[in-house]
Amino acid sequence: MEFREDDGATPNTVIPSVKRTRRYLTEKEVEKLIEAARKHSRHGHRDATMVLIAYRHGLRASELVDLQWSQIEPDAGRLHVRRAKKGTPSVHPLQGDEIRALRRLRREQDASPFVFTSERGGPMTSKSWGNHFERLGRHAGMPFQCFPHMLRHACSPWPMQGTTRGRCRLGSAIATSSTRFATPSWHRIGSRTSGSSQQRIVAHS
Repeated sequence: MEFREDDGATPNTVIPSVKRTRRYLTEKEVEKLIEAARKHSRHGHRDATMVLIAYRHGLRASELVDLQWSQIEPDAGRLHVRRAKKGTPSVHPLQGDEIRALRRLRREQDASPFVFTSERGGPMTSKSWGNHFERLGRHAGMPFQCFPHMLRHACSPWPMQGTTRGRCRLGSAIATSSTRFATPSWHRIGSRTSGSSQQRIVAHS
């Protein structure tokens, strides 16, 4: 993807008519989105879990809505990620809060091969998730428009940007070096360590 540096905007792959003025989210902003999902969304736990999983594993909107239960091994704590755009498939570790959130989601929603379903029980679309995510951004009080791809950019560690390790984490064939991303560590995506205490983003109601 080529970025337009003249006005700071990039094309929105979900809603092409809308320009982006911000390309990533910080960890604090992701926390606000999760809280907004719990408080303001009709399906709060589902939406909070979607934000958490997309952030931790750098999923595109299409990869997130296409996620199926057959890709998840809760007992082993593994997520089999299938990448779009000819990306490299990979196996990611699942943290405890992710496993608990996914198990609760499976108990509460109707049976479906897809992890995240609409009110009608079918899989969500990238466009519907993009519209919903933008509303979550407004509920969270973000001073800019939010897009799902910001979660993927937030997942990419800044020190590894443009490196082989960074590309492997996100399954990208080509690294993007013109955008500054947030900086969670590779093996603690979505967690923050300060001294001996550690705070984690937890998807629960």
